[in-house]
Amino acid sequence: MTTDSLLHAIALTRIKGLTQAAALQLIRQYGTAEGLWQARHNLPAKWAALLADTSEALDRASAELAFCEKHGIQVLPYGTPAYPTLLTECPDAPAVLFYQGTANLNARHVISVVGTRHISSYGRDFCQEFCAQLASLLPDCLIVSGLAYGVDIATHRGALANNLATVAVLAHGLDRIYPALHRQTAVEMLRHGGLLTEYMTSTAPDKGNFVRRNRIVAGLASATLVVESADHGGALITANLAFDYNREVFAVPGRVNDTYSAGCNRLIRNMRAHLVTSAADVIDLLNWTPQHPTPRPAAIQRELFPELDEAQQRIAALLKDNDDYTADRLAIATDLPPQVLAEKLFDMEMQGVVRLLPGGRYHLIG
Repeated sequence: MTTDSLLHAIALTRIKGLTQAAALQLIRQYGTAEGLWQARHNLPAKWAALLADTSEALDRASAELAFCEKHGIQVLPYGTPAYPTLLTECPDAPAVLFYQGTANLNARHVISVVGTRHISSYGRDFCQEFCAQLASLLPDCLIVSGLAYGVDIATHRGALANNLATVAVLAHGLDRIYPALHRQTAVEMLRHGGLLTEYMTSTAPDKGNFVRRNRIVAGLASATLVVESADHGGALITANLAFDYNREVFAVPGRVNDTYSAGCNRLIRNMRAHLVTSAADVIDLLNWTPQHPTPRPAAIQRELFPELDEAQQRIAALLKDNDDYTADRLAIATDLPPQVLAEKLFDMEMQGVVRLLPGGRYHLIG
């Protein structure tokens, strides 16, 4: 595409009074954003008035395009060949996407994996095993998630560890990473997947943006897998969107009294999701043909927990060389004040580095 075409596509998303839904409707009518731009003076009066003065929108679009060119970010307008084909089938697809990475967004096999931020050891183990199984059976599969705490980050890391491409859909612009603790994983994904967003730079990760980005997570893939979810939350929103888009939905069952399996169990009970227990189940239900490639490249040897600070690295090293330690033993061994140690351990739990076992013992994962 020409620079002017990209500029016009971005500018259309900045026209005051032109809603996302209206912009998409007009773009679909005229084929592409550039087609709409060229016809802007001949539109019905309502739309022509909105597009009469585009100077401010063009200025903002010009700054955004300069940022994208500087940082190797692709601008993907709706209706162009690089735009994700599956997403064009959705009635609320974004008019423009911004993408940085190496993965093919139109890969033959794409699955989204979502779930709670409060992942349990059961959920974390499933994510790791699912990615390992999927890499063995279908190594060209692209995994999509949202880079959030819990199921999202466990899935991204499981994919990377098994040479699967993985893409994160962000709720903000590509000038930042949220949460910041996942920056190193995000950087690694640029080489083995990518980062995708509909939001321009300087967009903060506001709550509403996370809800809106769920439709992209659902729309990008042929199917959505829910690993763990409470009875309400973003994962269920994504699953229901996928169902409404006529995509397959899968859910991992859990114990009836587990808070973060309640959503999965309800999806299965209401027949809005297939019950699955492995990657093989998913492949079979999608009628995908398992591949049997020549020996797969060795899994990526990732640096041990690169996102930990110095104190957390010390804790990880202790747990690696010893049997599971209690917080009291860790406090003595690290000489960290109890309150500081508790904060460090909590962050490590959220990152999926350690697991709290019965008896107050901490176990290193990995």
